[in-house]
Amino acid sequence: MFTEPDGLPKVAVAAALRDLWGFTATSLDYQPVGFGSYHWLAADREGRRLWATADDLNAKLRTAQDTTDDAFDRLCRAFGTALALHREAGLTFVVAPVPTATGQAAAQTSDRYSLVVHPHVTGTDAGEGGKFTRDGDRQAVVDMLIQLHHARAGRPAAEDFVVPNLDALQAMLRHPGGTWRSGPYAQRAHDLLVSHAADLQALISGYDRLARRVASQPERMVITHGEPHSGNVMVTASGLLLVDWDTTLLAPPERDLWDLVSDDPALLDYYAAATGTRLDDTALSLYRLWYDLFEIGGYLRLFHSPHQDTADTAESWKNLEHFLRPAQRWPSLVAGNS
Repeated sequence: MFTEPDGLPKVAVAAALRDLWGFTATSLDYQPVGFGSYHWLAADREGRRLWATADDLNAKLRTAQDTTDDAFDRLCRAFGTALALHREAGLTFVVAPVPTATGQAAAQTSDRYSLVVHPHVTGTDAGEGGKFTRDGDRQAVVDMLIQLHHARAGRPAAEDFVVPNLDALQAMLRHPGGTWRSGPYAQRAHDLLVSHAADLQALISGYDRLARRVASQPERMVITHGEPHSGNVMVTASGLLLVDWDTTLLAPPERDLWDLVSDDPALLDYYAAATGTRLDDTALSLYRLWYDLFEIGGYLRLFHSPHQDTADTAESWKNLEHFLRPAQRWPSLVAGNS
């Protein structure tokens, strides 16, 4: 995130590092990177460095019935699985969290915020915009995923195919209202939603059909990372590493592969030859559609709520304009509903 979190001062992060991780930071510098979580680089008097990441648990709520306790439990299970993958399954490419003094993978600093700490890794992202810079890195990531999908460790939550904010999105479609006054992007977001409402409803109906078909094959579920794009792959002196395990789930393998194989379809056969598992076109389409609906619902929820004009909301508006184009991104689904 480009802006520091509201309601989580730097002194609270430093206190949590000291009290829960036994790490006394002599410097704590905010890092405006990524989108969704908040990051600081911490260093102590001996020169040790840690990467501290906070999540707003309110932003992690998926439905109207969800609670911040539910959101925190999902994070604990995801990061706990990453820790087990590194320690017990021996997957050295997993950048696992540093546990607290009591062995927890994550901790709550308040009712609203959670904190997870990782070792600081020196390296560079494998690419930008989800694309890999170097030839061969995409296949190298698939090689890591093959190991991950064979591993058995931790207690990952099982995929339930819930798209966060989809219930809120459906409520907006049913009752869009005439004017949104929640902030500088509100009315623009409203107008964009209304102009694509029928096509967007076709996407939601299509997602429900695909999800029922994929959910009928629970025997295909494996441990998945969830977002193994180039921004979560680090190029280091010792090789490629996979970071940001907060989305870890027990899920169909296509959850990790839909984006990778869209850029290189030959990886479909490569994965099948290595694992004996042929990837399913329905599941690949499901996760691509899940991601579009996740992005659309999250940004519309943001703009329907009180917000300011910041670097983060400006970036969110650009992203909403990119994803909220159903007829262009999903012509067959939209045409099939007309």
